[in-house]
Amino acid sequence: MNPIEAALSLSALVVVAGAIVAALATMGAYISAVDIAGAAARAHAIGLDYDPPAGRVTTQERGGMVTVTARVRGMEATAVFPTEFGG
Repeated sequence: MNPIEAALSLSALVVVAGAIVAALATMGAYISAVDIAGAAARAHAIGLDYDPPAGRVTTQERGGMVTVTARVRGMEATAVFPTEFGG
């Protein structure tokens, strides 16, 4: 193998490794957004305040359902939970 082939092979491996790291970071942000949206929706449904550890959440309540959208590092996830009525 000559030096040019080795250099091209190494640069291709670096690009692939970078793509894998970027994909893992994106999936991590999405999983975090899903978790935060679910936790915020559950908390709002039972009447508790929720302060997200990262990102921000928007909450809507309509027809006995709570809809929460969480935005974390450019990723967005939505969760819907039924409102619990106290009695």
